[in-house]
Amino acid sequence: MVHQTPILTAAQFDEWVMRPENIERDFELINGEIVEKMVSNQKSSRIAARLLALIDTHVMQHNIGWVTDAQGGYSIGTERYIPDAAYMSKSRQPEPSEDAYNPVAPDLAVEVVSPTDSYKDVSRKVSHYRAAGTTAWVVLPDEQEIEVHAPGQPVQVLRLNDTLDGGSILVGFSVPLTMIFQHSKTNTSASEGTNI
Repeated sequence: MVHQTPILTAAQFDEWVMRPENIERDFELINGEIVEKMVSNQKSSRIAARLLALIDTHVMQHNIGWVTDAQGGYSIGTERYIPDAAYMSKSRQPEPSEDAYNPVAPDLAVEVVSPTDSYKDVSRKVSHYRAAGTTAWVVLPDEQEIEVHAPGQPVQVLRLNDTLDGGSILVGFSVPLTMIFQHSKTNTSASEGTNI
């Protein structure tokens, strides 16, 4: 992430981000600073895409809401975040928001940490997600761990042999971490194809 100054209010950020020169770029407002979302590396991007697909499939099968990707923004208090994936239940917001930054915090936010992310920024975002009633899954690709930050509960750290459970937010959602962190392998034989 690239930080730009000066310190802005949420209203100033909302005006600034809608300027024509900024419309094609993704920005967050963290602690009054504009933070441009930078291109992730392939490892982090692949993991984010896999989790997004798994969550979206579950949500669509059960018709319980909708999922946004790394271009769906949310207003979290006075800050503006763009999680790598987020889930919003129909019970909390019957129709998707048409705002650039949804004024309703999601039920679930997924943050896949990449080399361009600041630990300080991720920690701040998690704190604000929890305060807004949002559960945050912080995915650590290098460690092959997922931290589950649920409001009012201690942090749960899941490791490679554990299973990620949707709990009361995504009832029935369950996926082994080995599936999330597995690496794509291409076999040399054309007849064998590609294993994921």
